[in-house]
Amino acid sequence: MSPFARRVARWLPAVLVIGGLVFDLLTPARYTAAPFFSAAPLVAAPLYTPLGTAVTAVAALAGELWTAMFHGMQDYTESATETVTVFVVALLALGINRIVRIHDAQLASVRGVSEAAQRALLPMPPERIAGLGVAARYVGARVDARIGGDLYAVQDTPNGVRMIVGDVRGKGLGAVEAAVIVIGAFREAAEQEATLEAVAGRLERALQREGQRREALDEYEGFTTALLAEIPTKEQSVLRVLNRGHPPPLLLAPDGGLRELAPTSPALPLGLTEVAGWPDRTDESFFPAGSLLLLFTDGVTEARDRAGRFYDPTVRLRGRHFLGPDDLLDTVVEEVSRHAGGAPADDMALLAVQRPLGA
Repeated sequence: MSPFARRVARWLPAVLVIGGLVFDLLTPARYTAAPFFSAAPLVAAPLYTPLGTAVTAVAALAGELWTAMFHGMQDYTESATETVTVFVVALLALGINRIVRIHDAQLASVRGVSEAAQRALLPMPPERIAGLGVAARYVGARVDARIGGDLYAVQDTPNGVRMIVGDVRGKGLGAVEAAVIVIGAFREAAEQEATLEAVAGRLERALQREGQRREALDEYEGFTTALLAEIPTKEQSVLRVLNRGHPPPLLLAPDGGLRELAPTSPALPLGLTEVAGWPDRTDESFFPAGSLLLLFTDGVTEARDRAGRFYDPTVRLRGRHFLGPDDLLDTVVEEVSRHAGGAPADDMALLAVQRPLGA
């Protein structure tokens, strides 16, 4: 529910109580306003605090008693039945409110543990790595969604600054476990392997090996879209990208220009080489001084507004200027949240790297 709709819904119990009183005043005695008074506490139960629900229940019961006395209790049996009905429904609403509060507390606790685990898995990188400006963000989905397997990592290696952004298929602990495997394999391979193709090969083997060892890791849970990138330390004007079924990164120029770095040879995600495998291919691009490289998971591009329209970063970011990686990521996160009317339906992992002017 959007914040606006929630604000409107919070006024509905009061509208029902007042509506019941007005209905009773404007209609003959044979008509009853009991449905209005019964509905008010039921609507308040999932929206209000226990005190607010109790106040609504008392107001509804008082409204029913007032209408009975207003008509002089012409039919005592009918008036008593309606009053008892409103009273029983009010008690039911208090019970529903209690259940909702317990569920919300449990959900908040679980979400807090999940977010703590996600922060441990995805620590914030330093603001500068090998002279490059770096920023990262992980944004969890709305509170009722399961934790996902979005991941990022960046580190300085003998071959340059290497980074990965990926998204493991599925949700829950299985996806998190696969993400741990991918990040661990990346950190080791990034230090040891001479090329991005070799790094991707190590990630493939790690997923296959762990999938065979662990029964809890589904055979296809390791299906992971991933984007590997490399900026050589001695030649920072060069950007190398290897894409394994992931949304292409964006290169934002200092003059507001924007280029999508789509792969010249599309490839399947990691973990699917047994389905159809072919040699990986790294694409090389010019990385101008002052430019920003933006890597992200599909939680960004699959965020929808009320009309079902997707958020398109290529349209939203083109022609704009940003102070640095943090400013860029703050803007994207804010715009996606606003576009989706709150927290997005899927998790998002974002990584931005800037080559400073004069470098």
